[in-house]
Amino acid sequence: MMKTIGITGGVGAGKSKILAYIQTHCNCRILLADEAAHKVREPGNPCYNALVRLLGTDTLEEDGQINRQKMAAKIFADHKLLEAINAVIHPAVKAYILQEIEAEREAGKIDAFFVEAALLIEEGYGELLDELWYIFAQKEVRRKRLMQDRGYSEEKVEQIFASQLSEEEFRCHCKVVIDNSADLGDTYRQIDERLKEAGLSR
Repeated sequence: MMKTIGITGGVGAGKSKILAYIQTHCNCRILLADEAAHKVREPGNPCYNALVRLLGTDTLEEDGQINRQKMAAKIFADHKLLEAINAVIHPAVKAYILQEIEAEREAGKIDAFFVEAALLIEEGYGELLDELWYIFAQKEVRRKRLMQDRGYSEEKVEQIFASQLSEEEFRCHCKVVIDNSADLGDTYRQIDERLKEAGLSR
């Protein structure tokens, strides 16, 4: 029977590399919430018209697609608009993810379906998925990665940290914790163990 697993963690924890490793070591599908959000924003999808009404037609490309940079600029300047956009996008993303899970379950070709999202816990995915995995990295490690790899200022990093769940909250909601603070070899060994325990190793 196909397992459904949520992957979450703070920004800079290294979720992307871990997902890439899982993809090659497990017969699975990985769906990123950001990809799902992009899908539901496309013309023809149920929440597209609601988003255009909120954002205005000046955020549209010639082909009708919503320009992400223009949308981000408007949201950054208006917290109420951000809340209204989230109220449209988040339920649509959840519905899309559940639809994709059901389709894969019916197809019966994969052993696991992984969902990656920063807000898995806040959006109640713990009740919808079999288990949640928390990708942990020490704050100083995350700060260094964000400043070196993404060029973020210390002020921006602190703002991001303040807006996310605490380590205690992540640990409280997640069945599995993967420590990605040290070298990747150690991280991959932890993942191998977890996949083996779940009966998902190739």
